[in-house]
Amino acid sequence: MKKTLAALAAAGALVLAGPASATEMWEPHLPGVDEGLAAGALPPPGVYGILDNYLASLNIYNQNAKKVTNSGLSALVEVPVVLWATGVKVLGADYAVAIAQPFDYTSFAPQQAGTGGPGNWGTFNTVLVPGQLAWTLGDFHVNAGLSILLDDATSTMADVIKRHYLKGGLPSGIGYTVIQPDLGLSWLHDGWNISASLHLPIAVDADVAPGWNYKSGNMFEADYTVTKTIDKWTFGAGAHGVNQLNSDTCKGALCGLGNSTNAHNIEVRYGVGPIVGYQFGGINIQATWNHDVYTRNAPGGDIVNVRFLVPF
Repeated sequence: MKKTLAALAAAGALVLAGPASATEMWEPHLPGVDEGLAAGALPPPGVYGILDNYLASLNIYNQNAKKVTNSGLSALVEVPVVLWATGVKVLGADYAVAIAQPFDYTSFAPQQAGTGGPGNWGTFNTVLVPGQLAWTLGDFHVNAGLSILLDDATSTMADVIKRHYLKGGLPSGIGYTVIQPDLGLSWLHDGWNISASLHLPIAVDADVAPGWNYKSGNMFEADYTVTKTIDKWTFGAGAHGVNQLNSDTCKGALCGLGNSTNAHNIEVRYGVGPIVGYQFGGINIQATWNHDVYTRNAPGGDIVNVRFLVPF
């Protein structure tokens, strides 16, 4: 049980990448990707490798929370992460750093019909985590961190605006830098893991192209976990929530994209589903399935994530 909790903690509070924003169709944090983790804790000192295999089958939902016809979106996101728990104490907390380089494949129904092609592969923004500080207070754990998403994605919405069409898919990343404060909270006792992984992505600059100047609204994103570990098995449930705090802007005003005059409206998305895990030797494996129960101004549907975690 201790090995399992340590493995889950290794990826706790990491900020990864993922699809869904009101205008650009992407947001900095993958909804539900932290479910199953001990978000407030860090593992024993060492280097850990994490690989999330995130598959989503989605449709676009409009400002009335109604599914848009012919808006099917499939996405496969691979998220390799390296986490170093340094063993150094800062302000009484354990200190860790991490880096992630997600890459993704997207297939979008309107693009398939308009340009053909198999879909689009590319890299998302590199994610740097220069610091996490984790405090242990008995069974309670608190992890405060900062993540930086670099503006280095293979393709962004600006490429589409410049008519660099992506055959069958969507851009692989977002065209701006993001600073994201993170907070993980966990209660770990007798195999129980009750955790909340909280994120506040803040767009630092805009995605710019001729006639296009897009500034994303700020977001509040959260993943929740309730699991019980018995011997090598873990069972439970998770949930995620996405709430946009202020509207997207284009050239300083509320913006729409093409015929989507309501693209600037506030995004809301909630999902829930089961979690199952198994400790296979030194490798921890977890799988989650989430179904979005309410979606507005965003893609929503079904998400499956299979995570592998191993100490190096």
